[in-house]
Amino acid sequence: MNELPADWPMRDRSRMIRCRPHVWHVQSMGQGPDVLLLHGAAASGHSFHRLMAHLPGYRLIAPDLPGQGYTRAGGHLRMGLDAMADDLGALCADQDWRPVAIIGHSAGAAVALRMAEIMPRPPRAVVGINAALGPFDGFAGWLFPKLARAMATGPFAAAVVTKLSSSRPQVAQLLTGMGSPLDAEGVEMYRRLVSRTRHIEGTLGMMAQWQLEPLLERLPQITVPTLLITAAGDKAVPPRVSVEATERLPRARHVALPRWGHLVHEEAPEDVAAQILPFLQSHQGAVSLV
Repeated sequence: MNELPADWPMRDRSRMIRCRPHVWHVQSMGQGPDVLLLHGAAASGHSFHRLMAHLPGYRLIAPDLPGQGYTRAGGHLRMGLDAMADDLGALCADQDWRPVAIIGHSAGAAVALRMAEIMPRPPRAVVGINAALGPFDGFAGWLFPKLARAMATGPFAAAVVTKLSSSRPQVAQLLTGMGSPLDAEGVEMYRRLVSRTRHIEGTLGMMAQWQLEPLLERLPQITVPTLLITAAGDKAVPPRVSVEATERLPRARHVALPRWGHLVHEEAPEDVAAQILPFLQSHQGAVSLV
């Protein structure tokens, strides 16, 4: 806990959990059925702290993904989609968490669907917020994974990325480019993250090992009830990605919010919660206790 800033969001709800191969930073709050919240690439569990305040009646559990935020990765080959889902499932078993639902933002939504495939007690519902369930388009789709893979193999890559991207104006510009110009506090939290070489190493490792295509091929076989929420102003993952995934997932529905950007759960947590709560309550085993 020494690395965690004293004013980090929900610091009093944080704890470190050693569960091989990682040492996990996890934040939790509330009482009721367990709901797991999974952040997207380059973020941390802190990205849910505003949304969590609007989801009463559940025990909300938000881990930092391996190598990102303040979770210390125990192996550089455990940062891909399948490995993360396996390790999160092992963490749930170790802590006796029994999530009735998994909420994932961006890449976290893909991890949530993978967990629904492999967990002995799968969740009764999955929610994806601006879910990254499609490949990058065009030239970027060809170049970006290769660039990330090359950078992740360089011994000084993370330090270089940290130096180039960790000033407040650069972080604010990056967030605005995703359609989510956060307030000063939100920008500062991401500035702190990208200022940490370990966090950048974890993010690059995740991108380098990310293999989404097998999961996409299996979407028609994934029968967990799924809600995909999109924001019209998302400049990172086009809403059509969720529309297309909804057509392939047997029990999915799509809700389109008319504004906001990729970090809609930070910009408009009330609006997002207003979609999530009725969906969870409509499925057996995911009923709020309040």
